[in-house]
Amino acid sequence: MIGAAGAVAAGAALTPAVFASTDSGETDNSTSGSGDSGTTPGTFPATQTAAASGGVEAVTAFAASYVAVRWAGTKDGAGIRFADGDASPGTWQQVTGGCATVDDGGTALVAAGKATTYELKTPDGASGLRSLAIDTTDGPHRTFKVPSDPTRLRGVHYVSRPGWGADESKRYKDGKVNSPEKYYPLQAIAVHHTDTPNDDPDPAATIRSIYEYHAVTLDWGDIGYHFLIDEDGNIYEGRYSGDDGIPAFHTDGDLVTAFHTLGYNSGNLGIALLGTLAEKAPTDAAKTSLIRLIKTIARFKGLDPQANITYVNPVDGTKKDVTTVTGHRDWLTTDCPGDSMYDLLTQVRAAAAP
Repeated sequence: MIGAAGAVAAGAALTPAVFASTDSGETDNSTSGSGDSGTTPGTFPATQTAAASGGVEAVTAFAASYVAVRWAGTKDGAGIRFADGDASPGTWQQVTGGCATVDDGGTALVAAGKATTYELKTPDGASGLRSLAIDTTDGPHRTFKVPSDPTRLRGVHYVSRPGWGADESKRYKDGKVNSPEKYYPLQAIAVHHTDTPNDDPDPAATIRSIYEYHAVTLDWGDIGYHFLIDEDGNIYEGRYSGDDGIPAFHTDGDLVTAFHTLGYNSGNLGIALLGTLAEKAPTDAAKTSLIRLIKTIARFKGLDPQANITYVNPVDGTKKDVTTVTGHRDWLTTDCPGDSMYDLLTQVRAAAAP
């Protein structure tokens, strides 16, 4: 049984992979120049947002990719409908909780399909309704310093934060880092799905929307996952972990705390597969990348993906009996990572085992 102490004993120090997304204060790591040594300019649309409150009709000056919603009180029963221009509103659709978990009330990131108008209704007894229309595809272009060479974690290729267009200023609030990095020994790995549309034509844009939702709407100060995987099997760096060139980890081998399993985040690595995996299984490419990433991390941290462990929260001592590789629903009441993905976890654990 590997708990916190076991993870410490098994842990290994790391050395920088190839490139780090650097911490640049209140600004991001964008540049209008030709790129520093080892980097090349990469352009991405700036994220556009428009906030609203209450259940009144909201009109945006841009076509929205997603609408982020947050309210207090009763969790279930919220609805949303969309329209484009002067068109009649569409049908009401239920706002489901998705992957993100909050202390009180409900929250969701809803695909807007380029709508310019939306209307919300909340459950009886709910209050404090806030929404944010998000566009990550059509804003003014911004230039980032993207690694010239492939970025790797112990041989596993991944897309760095600059590589998907992370605006590092969103990690800041009132001039300070909103969620300063904290590090603890790795104990467990939690698999999620993002509950976003399948057959995604622009995964990086979707990740930027999730980043906006997590960092700003939910006030987490960053994206909630350590890694994300798209349907083509591309792996993306998630939570900022420092300027040492190592995704998810500190150079001493400890894991940066992210925000994917409320109450059980410290020492728990979150991997999210893009899409909705309730009925549709992950693609072979996504599943292969998930297995490879878990296998690589488990091997150098000395973890057995199939072991039954007692997770011990290093912050407050809370304990939970789980398997080393878990689904989000093993920790909290949620449908995440979807029935199809959850049913594959036994296979994933076996394939990732030594």
